[in-house]
Amino acid sequence: MATDAPPPSKEQHKLPSPEEFTEVQESAEFGELRRSYRSFAFPLTIAFIAWYLLYVLLSNYAGGFMGTKLFGNINVALVFGVAQFLTTFLIAWWYSKHAAANLDPKAEAIKSRMEGGA
Repeated sequence: MATDAPPPSKEQHKLPSPEEFTEVQESAEFGELRRSYRSFAFPLTIAFIAWYLLYVLLSNYAGGFMGTKLFGNINVALVFGVAQFLTTFLIAWWYSKHAAANLDPKAEAIKSRMEGGA
């Protein structure tokens, strides 16, 4: 089984001490990284759970509405169900873009500094 991945680096990285981990965890830079992650992930998670619960509650208690035919055999419930999948993929794509632009550079800077690269 072949892969296109390069072989692991033979270069040895300095392993940070527990004190260094604690120092970095308490730093303003790490706090900003954590804040950037939380300000994106938490509201989006709450919104998605609310959207999912709306779908479940409507399915259980608003059968007439969810059974409303839109065209052919396509009803509101089917559209909402497919929208759940689309929303999931949209959120994953959006998070990937956010992480690449805002989280990964900060995390990489902290990691390289801890390993003695900067």
